[in-house]
Amino acid sequence: MDLQLLLALALGITTVIVLVLRTRLDAFIALLIAALVTGTVAGQAPLDIVTSITTGFGGTLASIGVVIGLGVGIGRILEVSGAANALARAFLRAFGKGREPWAMGSVGALISIPVFCDSGYVIMNPLARSIARVKRGGYVTLALALGAGMTLTHHLVPPTPGPLAAAGILGADLGELILAGLVFTVILLPVVVLYAKWIGPKLESSINSEVREAVYGKVAVAAGAGSVSGAAGTTTVLDEPAADADTFDPSAALGEPPAGAKPHRMNAGLASLPLVVPLLLIVLNTVGTAIDKNNQGALIGDYAPSDWVALLAFFGHPIVALVIGMLLAVYLTLPRWVPRNKVQSWLGQAAASVGLILLITGAGGALGQVLRDSGVGDALAEAVASTSLPAFLVPFVIASLVRVAQGSGTVAMITAAAVTAPLVTSLGVDPVVAALACCAGSMVFSYFNDSYFWVVTRFTGLDGTSALRGWSGITTAVWAGSLPLLFIADLILG
Repeated sequence: MDLQLLLALALGITTVIVLVLRTRLDAFIALLIAALVTGTVAGQAPLDIVTSITTGFGGTLASIGVVIGLGVGIGRILEVSGAANALARAFLRAFGKGREPWAMGSVGALISIPVFCDSGYVIMNPLARSIARVKRGGYVTLALALGAGMTLTHHLVPPTPGPLAAAGILGADLGELILAGLVFTVILLPVVVLYAKWIGPKLESSINSEVREAVYGKVAVAAGAGSVSGAAGTTTVLDEPAADADTFDPSAALGEPPAGAKPHRMNAGLASLPLVVPLLLIVLNTVGTAIDKNNQGALIGDYAPSDWVALLAFFGHPIVALVIGMLLAVYLTLPRWVPRNKVQSWLGQAAASVGLILLITGAGGALGQVLRDSGVGDALAEAVASTSLPAFLVPFVIASLVRVAQGSGTVAMITAAAVTAPLVTSLGVDPVVAALACCAGSMVFSYFNDSYFWVVTRFTGLDGTSALRGWSGITTAVWAGSLPLLFIADLILG
């Protein structure tokens, strides 16, 4: 690889990491500066660099910006309506007693598809606490299973922003990525639950006193706690715990109903529709198109969809599907007495929260375009082709390094996708496999520089090495578990 182009790539990635870690600048500015540095060092003309940045930024947001905004809006409505909590309780009933960790991991995976990990965990954690009170033990296991379940779909399944951004930058089919991400999630969920069940009892006695009292009441927990008894090495409950988990009151954001109105009770079936319908429409579009192409024996470039497939393609387009999901969320999960201005306020809050993510996503696309136009991408492709490292592992390694360096999984996915986008065509890597590699690599070793690390560990009551053993360990376990799945995905899709 040309030394100048290699230096341009190295300085570009280093710029992102150093600016995010050591300065007051956020990832959006860091990615734009990295694009300027990369283009300049690679020898691209100054005005050409600016053109590449604007082209890459606009092209990326044109494909996924609306989808990200709609996905966040749906998530916000599910939060305030209590729909997310209704789904969680339905899962608990479905799994039955003794399988609460499996239920909490599954709940986390489902809720985190439309809801950000941080807010989703805050909403669902009281349910884990309520179950632990009833069981009188096992809180760490439940809390870790919930948090890591959320990590899986947050990193692997659109319409969460990171996978959406990776799909847009790499040109991966969104329906295929959803299917592949769901398969990865189902296979990796046992890793989450088994790790949580293994480490949870070891850390139960490490819960700090404030969280311990909030979960169990006034308790004294000795090493190896996990059941209730007066014997040594167990938990002695001094205060009567709360009643059943099903009595947990969901978000109070709706407020009191007006006189004469029925209290709001969320049905799990209705609560699932804003999630299930859009995902089903997108997947049907992908499957229908594949079947139609096979029936026609179509080659790339000469395919004309049949009428029924064209209809599926319209309703299964991510924008249309998520608009339908938004309508279902607003009109099925919210009671009629909620005023219009309150609903609009919630959607406004969702739009405000997604603004920076959109900017970061667009900036990632800008960096990718600079790498293409400057020739760095082609040079990197040639360099990778000359090594024994499988090409699809390049985005996995880059995402892993960026995640450890600066903490954000979303930034790691976007950076890895931007850097490796030029490789997809030249090395024959399937875009879906490349996107999965970016997403899986970004799960590694969540620790102090990751905001979600602090959310989970503070709510769980773990500090210091206990936090690292619990949360950093479980995220690294699923990262390692994804490696063999990537090899299999490359064999199937590559």
